[in-house]
Parts: sequence; structure tokens; C-alpha cells
Amino acid sequence: MQGVFAIFGIEPEVFFSVVLSLAVFASVLAVVLPQLERNRLQSRMKSVAIERDEMRARERARLGRDKGGKPSLRQVEERGFVSRVVTSLNLRKALVDDATIAKLRVAGFRSQRHLTLFLFLRIALALALFAFAALYVLGLGLLAEQPLMMRIVACVGAAYIGFVLPVMYLRNAATKRQASIQRAWPDALDLLLICVESGKSIEASFRKVAEEIGIQSIALAEELMLTCAELSYLPERRTAYDNLILRTDLEGVRATMTALTQAERYGTPIGSALRTMAQENRDLRMNAAEKKAAALPPKLTVPMIVFFLPVLMAIILAPAAISMIDAM
Repeated sequence: MQGVFAIFGIEPEVFFSVVLSLAVFASVLAVVLPQLERNRLQSRMKSVAIERDEMRARERARLGRDKGGKPSLRQVEERGFVSRVVTSLNLRKALVDDATIAKLRVAGFRSQRHLTLFLFLRIALALALFAFAALYVLGLGLLAEQPLMMRIVACVGAAYIGFVLPVMYLRNAATKRQASIQRAWPDALDLLLICVESGKSIEASFRKVAEEIGIQSIALAEELMLTCAELSYLPERRTAYDNLILRTDLEGVRATMTALTQAERYGTPIGSALRTMAQENRDLRMNAAEKKAAALPPKLTVPMIVFFLPVLMAIILAPAAISMIDAM
């Protein structure tokens, strides 16, 4: 062992001190991080309650319209610095389209406040990174050997990175949220089937499943709670089902909501439709798991070559190298 440390020029005391420090740090993180984790379910359910109250207010305003078409309830306008900036620059007309609103909805950001903040962050981060790059490139002389045009292009590139960072975060958040809902959706259908067959109404079943499924998927519990609220306030159940499809953008949810709509329209048993959809979604989840398992060996090829093969060669050749060094 002393010969190995001598080959690499490392003091044994320093090596073992570093390893011990890393082990202690990892142990502290493993103990402390679970204690610092917040209860996200309660916070998300609180936001759902706020959205339910807003939905109730909108429906009351719609039902209370007078003959002139004006709502009887006053509409609350957004105020604040962020809203003023977005309005003054007319960012909604310049940057917002149906795809952006749909992606925000899928990521769990449904209110106008979220849209306003998203637009503000795109501009604010672009300006901040442009100023930071200009300070270093033009002010402190970074890339001084490059032409002026190249330095300006570097500043513009930094601004573009800041402009697309919120879009990348939004896409990542939407993907994670969809994956969470997709994993828990078959189990939610099983629970929904049990509730329906026990005699509960569809609204009460959605509420019960939302309370129980939050342990497995907070995103799905939130969506089911919103669907339960829409089933209570909207004039047609089909609208609530369509809204759930738009908020999740998943084929399994789309097929299930279509089956529920057809069951209510033609009078077929809802339990039979839910049982069929639960089995199909369970099969889809199993197929996705098998697909990931089949793709694992090719993905492990490069890490094994890069990380395992050098270590294996070092273990095999180290004794011979030590013997040669001792002999010389």
C-alpha cells in the first residue's frame, strides 16, 4: 500500500483524511436533508383551494351577467412592478401563443400571475446576463484578443441564454410533472373504480382519490382536486374532463376521460369503463418500464468503458508495476 501511495505521490494521512471527511459529509446530508424537506402536498393543496375560490367567483360572475354583458362581480386586475413591465413592453402579444399557455398549464402554472412572471423572467434574465457578459467582456477585458464583433456576439449569446432559460425550466418542469402523473395514474384509476363501485358519486370519488393519491403523486392529487371543483361548478362534466386533458396532455388521461364522457352519454356502467382503462394504463406503464429496461445495456456501455475499465486495468496491472519498480 505504501508503494502505491509513493507511485502517485500522495501522503496516506491526507488521502484517508479526505475520504473520512467526504464520508462524514455524506452521512450528515443523508440525515439532515429529509428533515429539511417541506410538505409540498399541503402547499399545493392550498394553491388548489385558492384556484377553486377563483373558479367559483368566475362562475358566479358568468351567471350574474346583466343584459349588457358586463359581469356583476368586479374583476381584479394584476398590479405590481412585474405586471407593469410586461404590460408596457407588450410582451403578451409578442411572446405568448397557444403553445406557451399549454406548456405553462401542463407544468402546473395556470394563473395569469404565472404567465406574467414567466414573461418578465425571460426579459429580466436576458438583460441581466447581457449586462454581466458586457461587464466582463467589454469592461474587464475578457476575450481582449478577439475582434470587437466577436465580443459583441458573445454578449448577445449570453443574453439569448438568459432568454431561453425560463423556457428550458418550463419544459423540464412539465416533463417531470407528466412523468409523476403517468406513474400514479393506473393506481388512481383503481382507487376511482373502488369508490364508484362502492356507491359514491363521481365527484366524491374524485375527491377521495385526490386525498389518497397525494402520497404517491402530488401533481395528480392537485389535478384531481381541480377536476372535482370543476365538476361541482361547471355546467357540463365534459368541460371538466376536457380541462383535465389539457392540463395533463397525456394519452392515458385522454382515453380515460373520453371513456367517462361516452359512458355518461350512452348510459353504460362507469365501473366497466374504469376497469378497462385501469388495465390498459397498467399495461402501458409496464411497457414503458420494459422499454427502459431494454435500453439500459446500451446506455451502460460508455460508462463502463470510461469508469470501470480503467479501474479494472489498474487493479490488474498495479501489482506487476509495483514488482517492476521494486526490481529496478
